[in-house]
Amino acid sequence: MKKYSIIALILSITLFISCNKEQDPFQIATNNIGNLTDSTQVKDLKMVFANDSIVTSVSGDEFSGSTNDIIVYDKGGKELLVLSPSQSLDSTATIRTVRVIDERFKTPKGLNANNTFKDAKDNYKISSIQNSLRNIIVSIDDINAYFTIDKNELPAEMRFDMNLNIEAIHIPDNAKIKNFFIQWY
Repeated sequence: MKKYSIIALILSITLFISCNKEQDPFQIATNNIGNLTDSTQVKDLKMVFANDSIVTSVSGDEFSGSTNDIIVYDKGGKELLVLSPSQSLDSTATIRTVRVIDERFKTPKGLNANNTFKDAKDNYKISSIQNSLRNIIVSIDDINAYFTIDKNELPAEMRFDMNLNIEAIHIPDNAKIKNFFIQWY
C-alpha cells in the first residue's frame, strides 16, 4: 500500500508541475500565440492581454461585411499584433487572422516578422507560393502561417508578370518578410 502512495504522490507532483508551466507570451504555435488561442473570443481579449493596450478600430457597421481589426500595443506604445475577428462587431467571434508585428513573437524554430525567406525555407516546408500584384504570398501549412515578400525583392524580370509561376528557387535567400500572418480556420 505504501508503494502505491509513493507512486500516486510522484504522479501528483509531476502533474502539478506540468500544469503550472507558464505559457511563453511570445511563442507562436499552431493553435496559439502566447495566451491567445484559436478559440479565444473577442470579449476575452482584455483578459488575455491584461498587461497590454487593446484598440478596436470601427471602420463600418455590421452590414458592411468588413471586419474591424483589433490592434494590441504593449504598455510602451509599441504595436505588437493586429487581430482580425471572424465576425465584425461580435463579442463572441473568435480571431481568424493575426498579423504579427513585433519580432519577439516567434515560432519554436525562430521564425518571426523580421526574418528572411532563407530562415523560413530552412526551417519549414513551404506549402505554396502565390503571385499577386505587388507581393508574393508564401504559405507554411505546418504552423498555419503565411507571409508576404515584396516583389521588389525578386529579380527585375520577375516583378511585373502576375501569371508567372514563382517557385522557392526564384526567391533570393535574403528577401525580407514584409508581413507575417497566422491564420486560424
